[in-house]
Amino acid sequence: MTNRTLVQKALEEAQKAIQQLFGKIKDIKDKAEKSEQMVKEITRDIKQLDHAKRHLTTSITTLNHLHMLAGGVDSLEAMTRRRQYGEVANLLQGVMNVLEHFHKYMGIPQIRQLSERVKAAQTELGQQILADFEEAFPSQGTKRPGGPSNVLRDACLVANILDPKIKQEIIKKFIKQHLSEYLVLFQENQDVAWLDKIDRRYAWVKRQLVDYEEKYGRMFPREWYMTERIAVEFCHVTRAELAKIMRARAKEIEVKLLLFAIQRTTNFEGFLAKRFSGCTLTDGTLKKLESPPPSTNPFLEDESAPEMEELAIEKGELDQPKKPKVPDNPFHGIVSKCFEPHLYVYIESQDKNLGELIDRFVADFKAQGPPKPNTDEGGAVLPSCADLFVYYKKCMVQCSQLSTGEPMIALTTIFQKYLREYAWKILSGNLPKTTTSSGGLTISSLLKEKEGSEVAKFTLEELCLICSILSTAEYCLATTQQLEEKLKEKVDVSLTERINLTGEMDTFSTVISSSIQLLVQDLDAACDPALTAMSKMQWQNVEHVGDQSPYVTSVILHIKQNVPIIRDNLASTRKYFTQFCIKFANSFIPKFITHLFKCKPISMVGAEQLLLDTHSLKMVLLDLPSIGSQVVRKAPASYTKIVVKGMTRAEMILKVVMAPHEPLVVFVDNYIKLLTDCNTETFQKILDMKGLKRSEQSNMLELLRQRLPTPPSGADGSSSLSLMAPTPEQESSRIRKLEKLIKKRL
Repeated sequence: MTNRTLVQKALEEAQKAIQQLFGKIKDIKDKAEKSEQMVKEITRDIKQLDHAKRHLTTSITTLNHLHMLAGGVDSLEAMTRRRQYGEVANLLQGVMNVLEHFHKYMGIPQIRQLSERVKAAQTELGQQILADFEEAFPSQGTKRPGGPSNVLRDACLVANILDPKIKQEIIKKFIKQHLSEYLVLFQENQDVAWLDKIDRRYAWVKRQLVDYEEKYGRMFPREWYMTERIAVEFCHVTRAELAKIMRARAKEIEVKLLLFAIQRTTNFEGFLAKRFSGCTLTDGTLKKLESPPPSTNPFLEDESAPEMEELAIEKGELDQPKKPKVPDNPFHGIVSKCFEPHLYVYIESQDKNLGELIDRFVADFKAQGPPKPNTDEGGAVLPSCADLFVYYKKCMVQCSQLSTGEPMIALTTIFQKYLREYAWKILSGNLPKTTTSSGGLTISSLLKEKEGSEVAKFTLEELCLICSILSTAEYCLATTQQLEEKLKEKVDVSLTERINLTGEMDTFSTVISSSIQLLVQDLDAACDPALTAMSKMQWQNVEHVGDQSPYVTSVILHIKQNVPIIRDNLASTRKYFTQFCIKFANSFIPKFITHLFKCKPISMVGAEQLLLDTHSLKMVLLDLPSIGSQVVRKAPASYTKIVVKGMTRAEMILKVVMAPHEPLVVFVDNYIKLLTDCNTETFQKILDMKGLKRSEQSNMLELLRQRLPTPPSGADGSSSLSLMAPTPEQESSRIRKLEKLIKKRL
């Protein structure tokens, strides 16, 4: 009972303490609200004082501005009447700055009246200044004051503040008056106005610019760029006058005269670029000229060194880095643009010159004959090829300086025309014609054959000529591609898609293919009599296996005669020599196998002799790229693969022929094992070579059909057979790969 009483008592005391705490908090809150109310009353009074101070300050400032404005307007009107332009320039700017403060007070009549007086003063100043300039530089007559006027100099300072139209009108009138003499001296009917005396126009303006600097250089503000403006307006007037007189006398324009005028004009534009910045060309008073498009070539070339470019093109270095050229001339085309409509005269002249150049190339080739054999540095490129592209380079650079528009497209069309003519008349037209042999050879004639005397072949000079034409076509192909890139750099960006020399490059590719095909056909035809002799031999009567047969010796003889000559003359174009080797292998090996099937009937000994001959030819063909060379190079893998595959197939055919045909199942399985591309047609040819009768063949063919895999799985079956029964070459290849792998791991 005592503990419960104590707890109850403690609880009552806690409740009383809480009530006291709430009472104190309420008192504090009441006092805080009273304090806040007191602070609000104090700050409200302070804000009222601040507003009053701000309004008072604004009123005083506005009154001061109003006083300044009123006094300034009065002074401005008085100074205007007295033409005190120096003081007016300083005062007018201040008045206009002060007037800006009263834009929100324009509803007040007095303020609006002052604003109207300022506008009236500005209008009066503008009219008065224009009148002063008209009096000093009258539009009629050519009389000019002896020197600049201080009044006019100060008037220009005022014009800078007034409406920009006043400044533009002053500039326009002054320049017009300054060039009035030019229009009289070089009228269309004057002798000095024609293109042959175009130098006098530019000499006149240079004198005028010097005269202006001496007399009026200090009258106009520097930021008006009056000297440059006079030069630019002169260019516009000259361009219009030249265009008009050239339209009227178009029939009198000759190529030399046109190029003379363009050269002098571009020189003058270069002079302007050195003298002036071109900043007035973007001014609203003058129309901005079309500037040349930015070059897409990462290596900008130096157009001022055509001799170096000609040397580079002769060496095939068109795409080499060049010396960066100076920035684009902002005055380019400002006058010379007027010559563009008449550049057809230049294009027609180049068409005529290139036609004569091609005719001279044809005549020189006939007079000098084919190039001499070259066994040291590869097939010689015809010198006419370099001459043609050097001339192209000159024309391209010259035309790009005249125009980067449609004339460049017209010149490209001319280039295309004569690239095709060069390919047809100089290259294709001079390729030797193929001749066919007059019938096959007998064994006795084959045995008597020496140095290919019985076979119609190309002479040494003709082989060298074909190689030279091939090398020239390759040079033309590479240089034409570079020419296309350079033309695209020179022409306007909007016209680059119209430059396409793909057709001409295809033409040179065709010449290359035709040259390689001629070389292949010549060697192939030289080997034909030997293969024919092989197929006509009585192989069933061969009694013993000896050295290689005479027909193999004949084939090797022709290969050793032709291939070294072709290789030495194509030393500079190794890839095309490789193409020749591949095409010859692709032509000779199937033909050899075809003639192999014609050797029937054939005995076991005869098959062994043929197998020996086939292996000899295989070794010669593998060595063909380096045959007769002191430097032995490894044959390209692509070529070796073709020879190994083709000649191994011939060896496998002979191995099947050598195998006994009984029992039938073993013979058929052996055929499927050795020839991975086995089929009934090849099998029947092999049976014919063995001399089997048709009745015996029918059973064997039926058995082969049964043993062959079904057509849907033919490909897989063939590959599985090749894996199960690898050829000797495949086996040796695997061994070599294994040896290399072991060496690497060691």
